[in-house]
Amino acid sequence: MSVKMNKSIELPNKIKYFIIAMRPKQWIKNGFVFAGLVFSRSFLQVNQLVKAVYAFAIFSIISGVVYIINDIIDRDKDILHPLKAKRPIASGKLKPIEAIIPGLILLCICLLLSYNMDFLFFIIILSYFLLILLYSLFLKHIVILDVVIISMGFVLRTLGGTVVIRVEISPWLIMCTTFLALFLALSKRKNELLLLSDNAALHRKNLGEYTTDLIDQMLPVITSATIMSYSLYTFTSGKSHYMMFTIPFVIYGVFRYQYVVSPGNEDANPENVLLGDIPSLVNILLWGIISMIIVYFFY
Repeated sequence: MSVKMNKSIELPNKIKYFIIAMRPKQWIKNGFVFAGLVFSRSFLQVNQLVKAVYAFAIFSIISGVVYIINDIIDRDKDILHPLKAKRPIASGKLKPIEAIIPGLILLCICLLLSYNMDFLFFIIILSYFLLILLYSLFLKHIVILDVVIISMGFVLRTLGGTVVIRVEISPWLIMCTTFLALFLALSKRKNELLLLSDNAALHRKNLGEYTTDLIDQMLPVITSATIMSYSLYTFTSGKSHYMMFTIPFVIYGVFRYQYVVSPGNEDANPENVLLGDIPSLVNILLWGIISMIIVYFFY
């Protein structure tokens, strides 16, 4: 009787740890899927919105499965990290076999759904899975290429969102996405160096090749490119230039992120900054509201 009760209690806990291992807080990054929906003025079309939501869900589950694979591979190294050591697989709360089997089932379901939605979307999803899988296996250990791969993942999210609703994507939007992703990735690398200090190379080999001086040289270039590409996008999109009024929100958001992840902050993950920093959250909400008003009434 007691054995059955223990099993009935253990199963919900395993499900909870499995969901945590898929890192749902990081699914907010898949919000880039909605970029094409917003700027093509399709957000209020229910059928288009439903397709974009399906795409968001598929990208989220696919990324969650890769997070699980990554945690299984890196579980010995994650123990050395003050935050990653608390993850279900690294902490021993979830066994690798308990995570990988349901993860692979979800992966197969998502690939089938994406194939049924649109063949090109299926190709993007498959490419995204292979890209971040290769990143988890060995590309993340190659200095500089690691952050480039991260930016490519964000671009595929944006492309996937436009393909599934069948709208044309602006090259400027691709550039904005690329530079913003590079900015976030480099800021996170710098934070990891400062947080892990002498243990950085033990946690990940390429962190030993990065230096704060190197990143401090790259960040101003990428920061400028991010702001400049977005500014040029606002001048070339639509029939009016009213989107230029959203530039101050982007400038503030970029600088605020740099301030929040400055030395002393343990977590530089964009999703935690977004959800945990009220000024950043308010800034993004205001940018979103004003952008929607401009796109729908002044484009």
